[in-house]
Amino acid sequence: MKSFFEMWGRTMEVKWSNLMTYRLNFFLQVFGPALVFFFIKYNLWSSIYGANPTAVIQGYDFQAMIAYQVWVLVIQLLGQGNDSMNLSEDIRLGRISSYLIYPFDFWKFHTAGFLAFQGMQFLLCTVLLCSVLAMGFLANLHFNALLQGVILTLLVGGLWFTLQYLVGLMAFWLEETWILRVILIIVAQFLSGAILPLELYPKWVQSALLYTPFPYLTYLPARVFMGDSGLFLSSLLVVGFWTLIMAGICTLVWKRGLRLYTAAGM
Repeated sequence: MKSFFEMWGRTMEVKWSNLMTYRLNFFLQVFGPALVFFFIKYNLWSSIYGANPTAVIQGYDFQAMIAYQVWVLVIQLLGQGNDSMNLSEDIRLGRISSYLIYPFDFWKFHTAGFLAFQGMQFLLCTVLLCSVLAMGFLANLHFNALLQGVILTLLVGGLWFTLQYLVGLMAFWLEETWILRVILIIVAQFLSGAILPLELYPKWVQSALLYTPFPYLTYLPARVFMGDSGLFLSSLLVVGFWTLIMAGICTLVWKRGLRLYTAAGM
């Protein structure tokens, strides 16, 4: 048991070291999302509400809309920061051959890397939250809402990891999977409420989306952060359900892909 946890710990240390190696990349990860928020989203909604500062759009006044966009940023950093580029490269270049004989499996290695990445993202989100709190963007923040939102967002990160993992496994059949990652990100942006709150969508679209995992990636966690505690338990269960479904699909696709694997990139 001790050696099992040591393998996970060592792998996470290696991943953490790799993330910290390129200082400029780390700097951009720290400040890039915040700069994008202030220069694009904040200015955009300031202009929209500028003509009528007291306007309310589908239940959102200016302060509520800015708070929503702040939480979207937090959720994207903590719950949707992972990608499957390294995973697909391991398959395409034949590097998974080593994982087939090592005691630390392929999925364990990438899951450990994901957990290390999440640790860094958690620190970044903490710095971001302290900054926006100091600027007064989250005046109505409550501890219970923050705790529930963080728990839900961490589980959302697990769901996003399984989605990205599935995209990465497509490298068994495709030479490049980047287009699938781009499609997934674009679709998730529009259908999860990352760009606009779902209240601004037609009613039939809102109803249809509830049968998909997309609203649970951004919109519902953001509403939990904003104090809609009644959504917490149901969202937690649905996200957990979709995570298990996607993990099961990933397992099946992995087994199917291994039948075709020839280590052509070795």
